[in-house]
Amino acid sequence: MKWAEGIDKLGLGLYFVLCIFAIANIYSVDQKLGEKQLIFFCISLFVGLIIFVGRSKFFENMSGIIYIGGVLLLIGLFPFGKEILGQKNWYKFGSFTMQPVEFAKIGTALMLANYVSGPDFNLKVKKSLWTVLAIIGIPAAVVLMIPDVGSMLVFIAFFIALYREGLNGLLFGVGFIFAGVFLISLAVPPLYEALAVVIIAGVLIAMNYHRMSWDVISISGIAGSIILLCGLAFGSPYILEKLPKHQRERIEVLYKGEKAFRDTSGYNLLYSKTAIGSGGLLGKGYREGSVTQGKFVPEQETDYIFCTVGEEWGFVGSAVLVLCYMVYIGRIYYLAEQQKSAFNRVFGYCFASILMLHFTINLGMVMGLFPTVGIPLPYFSYGGSSLLAFSMMTFIFFKLNYSDKNSLV
Repeated sequence: MKWAEGIDKLGLGLYFVLCIFAIANIYSVDQKLGEKQLIFFCISLFVGLIIFVGRSKFFENMSGIIYIGGVLLLIGLFPFGKEILGQKNWYKFGSFTMQPVEFAKIGTALMLANYVSGPDFNLKVKKSLWTVLAIIGIPAAVVLMIPDVGSMLVFIAFFIALYREGLNGLLFGVGFIFAGVFLISLAVPPLYEALAVVIIAGVLIAMNYHRMSWDVISISGIAGSIILLCGLAFGSPYILEKLPKHQRERIEVLYKGEKAFRDTSGYNLLYSKTAIGSGGLLGKGYREGSVTQGKFVPEQETDYIFCTVGEEWGFVGSAVLVLCYMVYIGRIYYLAEQQKSAFNRVFGYCFASILMLHFTINLGMVMGLFPTVGIPLPYFSYGGSSLLAFSMMTFIFFKLNYSDKNSLV
């Protein structure tokens, strides 16, 4: 059929596979929640249909209003938000709740795509750089103030999209170095790490001595970076000590193991690993997992849903799920790169990068490779806000892709 030309059948097919498999696993954990997730899925499909039959230019023209609306929803949490599990990042309407940060990501992606696709954008010009930093930084700062560290980390996805548009990759290197120094200094005496920073910096400077410009700005920048890194090495234990107890323990679990905190922050991780490991090669069978059916893992239907897959479907089922996510995310990156419109391309990169960070952090968290930060698995974790927001991004992008493929330009 001619109207179906331009619809990416592989991408939408994987979307349906992930959502339906998710509903089945949530149903295994809790029958009532599985039924509610099915309702959320139907609502998401209805909203997606409205998006798909609408005008694709709507999102580009209304990106500013959608962005401002998302930021205002975040700010509204401070006076009107409902605190759940220690975080005031929800609105509550009777028996339903909404997490506005999920929708703020859509507004940020649209606004960023709109600005980057404009005629005045040039990352080599400071005005453009500061503008994109403000677009990303304003909602990210509000999210951090809530505080919702996990969601704030996802805003790194927008820098991945900017890297495709010419952002200097050194910024990622600097970020990883500072994060590495912070984490390593919690396991290594600060004095040793500070000495290591100075030695490594000296070696790098010596290797690039003849290629560096030795003016006042360059020397000040190098000296300032070394001082900051050394200060972070000595200050990391103090920073850790000042964090709330549950956040501090989530980081310490990485070093001391979940058994040291089995009655507090390590409890979820301990039973999550137990569930995944007990699944073996082929799993125990649908609704046959003892950990899942015994409800040993709190929040197993949300952030820890992957351990249900590991227990009931085993290594094979888990590997198939991971493969589906990898193909799906790779497909979106591929389609984004094929777009004739810069707006479509940037939004596609933002969408794929958000999915990638959610997927990577969630799986790392469930397997003990990353601290528990409350990041849902896209399409898979229980929750209407998460499923609706990810579905909206899905249908917006596939609508943009459909229009691009049928465009004569």
